[in-house]
Amino acid sequence: MAKLLSRQELEVEVEFNSFALQEADDNLVPSPFPKNSEASAFLSVHERRVDIKSGGHTHTAILTAEVWSAAPGNEAKGDWEAEAEGEIECPSGELAVCEMRGNSGTYIELGIPQTLWRIRIRCSGREAAYRLAQIDVPSGIERYLVQFWPAG
Repeated sequence: MAKLLSRQELEVEVEFNSFALQEADDNLVPSPFPKNSEASAFLSVHERRVDIKSGGHTHTAILTAEVWSAAPGNEAKGDWEAEAEGEIECPSGELAVCEMRGNSGTYIELGIPQTLWRIRIRCSGREAAYRLAQIDVPSGIERYLVQFWPAG
């Protein structure tokens, strides 16, 4: 049975409809964000980096990161508008939240170095963030649940 090991709630500054999670040691990321970012996919997987496409252009999103011992159940509560899964290798055991200007100084602590992680990302509030970001810089409208567990 999967056990929740840790949970963090973070604010993410979204710019140009995107942000990324990448290996905290920039020297280990062959193509740091925003290089080769794909504008259309909700989740784009790169080596030691995942890019996330937001519903709103410029706003502050809330990201909840959960680290699990094994694959969590698929019953997370929420009105999810988008969902995707992938994998990310994280040698340091820590992921940086990256904005268009680079590393934001905010980190997700995975706790186990030298691990390949499965990642599931869910999002709600995308349509509202899109509408509201047309007239203002909204905060807390778009919400992400990002779950990590060791692959294999």
